Amino acid sequence: MDTPGLHLDQADKAINRYMNKAASSALKHVDLVIFMVDRTRWNDADEHVYEKVKAANCPVILAINKIDILDDKQSLLPYLQEVQQRLPDAVLVPIAAHTGASVDQLEQCVLDQLPNGRHFFPEDQVTDRSARFITAELIREKIMRQLGDELPYQMTVEIEEFAQDGPVLHIGALILVERKGQKRILIGDKGDRIKMIGRDARVDMERMFECKVMLKLWVKVKSGWSDDERALQSLGYDGLD
Repeated sequence: MDTPGLHLDQADKAINRYMNKAASSALKHVDLVIFMVDRTRWNDADEHVYEKVKAANCPVILAINKIDILDDKQSLLPYLQEVQQRLPDAVLVPIAAHTGASVDQLEQCVLDQLPNGRHFFPEDQVTDRSARFITAELIREKIMRQLGDELPYQMTVEIEEFAQDGPVLHIGALILVERKGQKRILIGDKGDRIKMIGRDARVDMERMFECKVMLKLWVKVKSGWSDDERALQSLGYDGLD
């Protein structure tokens, strides 16, 4: 499971509460935890996650990421010793996710720790999610690739139309943001950015659904959607208290 991050900032907002709950509840159902931290910076957020991880009744791999941009390589060893004291039973794996350095070692550690078990799904089943969900995720992926950190959590995608008409699949998606400035960023100059997002998403959809796709995207400002529990549930964020 790739869980959301555990948030300290803005934890009073409904979307953050949902993501915190999703991440925390995952600890009850996993055989192994990969706890990823950034180089030699152990911050309050790491401490918050650490308090939850150390209570998990399963093995832990501590992945120290971004070692490729570590200015002082000598500072890594004392940091490894420090975090090992916090989680003495954890396996420490320094990695560089961007370059792929030692990621194969991380994968091997995962294989070594996981127990044998029965197959829960058929071999040819690639996901347990609906086609609508995958469609929304493809659009969100292209937005994230285009915008990076500019719209971290204040954007979501709602599929309003999903209908097959002969050889063509018609998809209409509404992209919700919270402020007018975010809408301008997402649309781009003369609509160039939203066109690029739509084009890239459509290519992946046609590959996945094996048919021609007619994709229409709209961007709408809906202030406060991420702090409205009823709105979140209607968008598919289930499980809020």
